[in-house]
Amino acid sequence: MRRVTAALALALAVSGCAAGDLASRRGDALREMIGSCVQLRTERDGTRRAGSGVVIAADPVARRSWIITTRHLFEPAAPHQLWVQPTGGGRRLRGVVRALSDEADLAVVEIEGRALPVARLQDTVRLGDEVRVLAFPWGRRLTMVSGIVSQLTSEESEVAVEGTARLVDASVSYGASGGGVFDAATGTLVAIVESYRTARVALPTQPERTLDLPVPGETTVIGGPVIRRFLESAGVSAR
Repeated sequence: MRRVTAALALALAVSGCAAGDLASRRGDALREMIGSCVQLRTERDGTRRAGSGVVIAADPVARRSWIITTRHLFEPAAPHQLWVQPTGGGRRLRGVVRALSDEADLAVVEIEGRALPVARLQDTVRLGDEVRVLAFPWGRRLTMVSGIVSQLTSEESEVAVEGTARLVDASVSYGASGGGVFDAATGTLVAIVESYRTARVALPTQPERTLDLPVPGETTVIGGPVIRRFLESAGVSAR
């Protein structure tokens, strides 16, 4: 009886340690995700726009950081002013567009004066992997939504279950472009938000008025390998 009781106590202790380790790893992953996210604000000729981005590289000695985001935030012309607001407070920093991709909806923004926490880039995901999307919808507060990888980039004739993320089912809205799509378990960056599909819905009491609502499962993302190739061409080294 004593042996059974001792074995049970040992099993419970081991189980408790494992659960504690898992919670600790998840907490570390969450802090890593949040720390690497930034808000972007642009202004040109009185027109203001908002977007999101992820810190992808930093130089602590030179106190510089490089941020990956979407190119369309800076179209049709580069902004006269670009500001970067780090997560967790601190003064906003002036940014400069350092590179624009000709092949994908990607851009690199550089800031000086601070080396920000950097996201680790992951190339491969599996269909159904759980993800967290962190962005600043409507140019306001940092928001986290959960989802899964709902589609991969592949040839139409190929049934892929592992590869580059193309769609996630997390709903996003204006201002989320450039936001990070992170692996929920590890905190690594697997993609950034590119765009989202909407459905136009008429109000029941006012049929003449409509709302454009995000369609779950139709958030288009740019996957890790595409981001990595662009960064290499721009001379930026990702983790």
